[in-house]
Amino acid sequence: MLVPVPWLAEYVDLPAHATGEQIAADLARVGLEEEGLSGGDVTGPLVVGRVLEMTPEPQKNGKTINWCLVDVGHHGQRVTDDTPQGIVCGAHNFVVGDRVAVILPGGVLRGDFQISARKTYGHISAGMICSAKELGLGQEADGIIVLSDYFGPEADLLEPGDDLIPAFGLDQEVVEINVTPDRGYCFSLRGVAREYSHSTGAAFTDPADLSVDDAKAGGLGVELRDDEPIQGVAGCDRYVARIARGLDLSVPTPRWMASRLTQAGMRPISLAVDVTNYVMLVLGQPLHAFDLATLRGPIVVRRARAGESLTTLDDVARTLHTEDLLITDADNVLALAGVMGGQFSEVSDTTCDVLIESAHFDARTVGRTARRHRLPSEASKRFERGVDPDLCAVAAQMAADLLVEFGGGHSDPLITDVDHRPERAPFDLDVSLPSRYVGVKYPRSRVIDILEQIGCVVHSKSGGSEAGYDGEAHISVLPPPWRPDLVDPTTLVEEVARIDGYDKIPSLVPAAPGGRGLTHHQRLRRSVAGALAGHGLVEVLTYPFTGTKRFDELSLEAADPRRASVVLANPLSDEAPLMRTELLQTLPDALRRNIARGAKDVALFEIDTVSSSTGVSAPTPTGGVLPEADVLTNIREAVPAQPWHIAMIASGSLERAGWWGTGTAVQASDAVAWARAVAEAAGLSPVQAV
Repeated sequence: MLVPVPWLAEYVDLPAHATGEQIAADLARVGLEEEGLSGGDVTGPLVVGRVLEMTPEPQKNGKTINWCLVDVGHHGQRVTDDTPQGIVCGAHNFVVGDRVAVILPGGVLRGDFQISARKTYGHISAGMICSAKELGLGQEADGIIVLSDYFGPEADLLEPGDDLIPAFGLDQEVVEINVTPDRGYCFSLRGVAREYSHSTGAAFTDPADLSVDDAKAGGLGVELRDDEPIQGVAGCDRYVARIARGLDLSVPTPRWMASRLTQAGMRPISLAVDVTNYVMLVLGQPLHAFDLATLRGPIVVRRARAGESLTTLDDVARTLHTEDLLITDADNVLALAGVMGGQFSEVSDTTCDVLIESAHFDARTVGRTARRHRLPSEASKRFERGVDPDLCAVAAQMAADLLVEFGGGHSDPLITDVDHRPERAPFDLDVSLPSRYVGVKYPRSRVIDILEQIGCVVHSKSGGSEAGYDGEAHISVLPPPWRPDLVDPTTLVEEVARIDGYDKIPSLVPAAPGGRGLTHHQRLRRSVAGALAGHGLVEVLTYPFTGTKRFDELSLEAADPRRASVVLANPLSDEAPLMRTELLQTLPDALRRNIARGAKDVALFEIDTVSSSTGVSAPTPTGGVLPEADVLTNIREAVPAQPWHIAMIASGSLERAGWWGTGTAVQASDAVAWARAVAEAAGLSPVQAV
């Protein structure tokens, strides 16, 4: 998640002159790890350039460069102020007339990369036409930035020579944080601001604190149908539909909004799309805009039927799965719910009336759909981690207000809000549990204060002492709707430790209990491994997966019991769907890999388990619930025997050549010596070992 510092400051009180480094450190204290800092490290002149001429010039190395003449306004540095700048560029995604981002001699890019006029490909290149990656605006490096792609029609208002540093927000710091799967609410400025408040005590201003229009009957019809919910959970339990009419969506997105989207790693596209993305970044609630004129009948949210298809906004026709949740009308499939919209109802510059969808979709449904179709999106990334269902109406209100403010028109007073959310139930917490689990004494008042800070509703259930260490005082806790990960007392314990500060937890090495040590198996394994290492072999671990092709390579007969392997239901590779039955089915791969990388003299050994099939297939239990006793019994019966084996393999010279002699190639007798060493380490005679 990219967090522009000035944007964050709108929702939480930052100290004067706060730096990105300081903010990142404060967020790290509550578990939001820093991924990087950017902004403020690009210095100008970074200006608008208009391409006047471009001449392709093939090179001897097979590459074609473009020799460009670029109008950079008063920054021209050749003969007069009006003389175009000559620049060599290797990209090909622009044409004459495009406005591009040009950094001129004297400018500095990220990583202290200084720009100067230099001779290259037979020309004096006085500057650089920049890509998004070079400016720290994204990871795209194959092509340069065409300003119309970033600022839409508003790019035509930019004149050659205009300063692009404030337009791109490069004069402002951006903190990049790593959001773990259980903290999906931090994929929003609202969530990050709240966490900063927890860390520092700074005042938090909730952007969701808006005046929301009440839902009124008579709006667009919405039906929530889910005949086959996953594990009894409906695919959609709330759907808010608002309509904005009479809009002019051909107007450009406001420069400040486009700049913020760019800083947050999203490319501005059009007013309707940019407004929905902006609201999503602020609140964490994904939205979708439909062209109202394309819709027929009510909106129906349902599972896909066999044989249905949808062409999504990325211009790919997709065959739908019966578990996919869809947004449809009377005639057409409109979108993959929570993942991506379809082309049929796409909003364009000629759209006048827009339907704003703000819904709450089941995390598992969205996550499975996104993975099934290999279609990750900003919306699915949030829905699959859990979105606050209370925000649906707020997000729709914010989007409608912004569309009307910048696109004209008006918001339809008839609002549909279909709300089938199940009632959330509180659970009990023993206030002494955090102290007992973490090892830090948390007074009862501190536990309650922390839980209320993170948004929980807390009620006392007993009259325990204020300290609360007697284990008898309990409280009733209702987690906030934006924290679906808080499901039991243990998860609340983690929150208490996190907010109070991980640095307050003492680092103590536990004392080893007396009368214990290594087991016989552990001592035996170490003894054998040490003996082989003493002979010059190196221990490796290989993946235990193989395929029938390897059985053929080892010349195993059809009736050989080593072919009776366990078949995996979800293999990592279609070429290796079986569990190995001997180590020599996988160990040669490690030898081959070492030889391929230049290590000619290699001696390896592996000590690990192998598996042999029982002939019984394990049943697949339903996820999320404890399997029935008979299912558990069947699973245990299907678990194969997994004995420990040892294998050695070698290639090249056992003793390298040098001044001491010609060297010795590895031979079969060496393998016999290694086997004797294993037997001796195990306390067996060679005959007993065989």
